[in-house]
Amino acid sequence: MPLVRIDLVRGRGPQAVRAIADAVQRSLVDVLKVPERDRFQIVTQHEPDEIIALDAGLGFRRTSGTVIVHIFTQRGRSTEDKQRLYEALASRLAGAGVDGTDLFISYFENGPDDWSFADGRAQYVQGDLPAPGS
Repeated sequence: MPLVRIDLVRGRGPQAVRAIADAVQRSLVDVLKVPERDRFQIVTQHEPDEIIALDAGLGFRRTSGTVIVHIFTQRGRSTEDKQRLYEALASRLAGAGVDGTDLFISYFENGPDDWSFADGRAQYVQGDLPAPGS
């Protein structure tokens, strides 16, 4: 059950924004084996001066096409799975018009007790949903 936030600079049309969101979801489904309908995404567009994403000293330049993908998900995936996910995201987002140097990915993990899907209940903890990996 990843929750994904996608932040990007305003200026892309609705079809381009959807292509980015779809590319992220397809990567999660293909690499992490997330169910197709397990899709929770928040896409936020910002003015150009509202995203500051430098190069962390790596020597490349980002453009106004910067896309930041935050993935919040349950712990338990291997470093190799995460690396495959990052590669899939870069490849699929390139197909959606996002240059690899403009892609920033942040991956956060937590546990089953950190999620409530509705009604103020922890569905994984209370047994309404099987916890991923169980």
